[in-house]
Amino acid sequence: MSRLTRIDAPDGVFPATAYTHVVMGTGRFVAISGQLPLDEDGELVGEGDPAAQARQVFDNLRRCLLAAGGGFDDVVKLTYFVTDMAHMPAIRAARDAHMDPARLPASSAVQVAGLVSPRFLMEIEAYAVL
Repeated sequence: MSRLTRIDAPDGVFPATAYTHVVMGTGRFVAISGQLPLDEDGELVGEGDPAAQARQVFDNLRRCLLAAGGGFDDVVKLTYFVTDMAHMPAIRAARDAHMDPARLPASSAVQVAGLVSPRFLMEIEAYAVL
């Protein structure tokens, strides 16, 4: 497991409330492509349901991290691509089921006009240091 240092409120920067401004680590860098709400058979999970889609995406992220030899404690950055910012509470709930809310990674959320299919409400990518 990597050693991560989190800085929630760098001098002169407004403190973070649902993410960490800076996460530093030493170890092996792992980039995980944006994960979609697809099950292992490639079927959409939770059509029209942001909570179900978020749970599936975080389960996919968990599996990817495991394949790399890590876990959510190693994540230093999440990027959320959402079709509607109203989906963020469901995404945060799914995230908090996997990550300690007191030790959150750096994060960015971007509202997009669309994803690879209009049925997808979100795509989430992760960077980790193992």
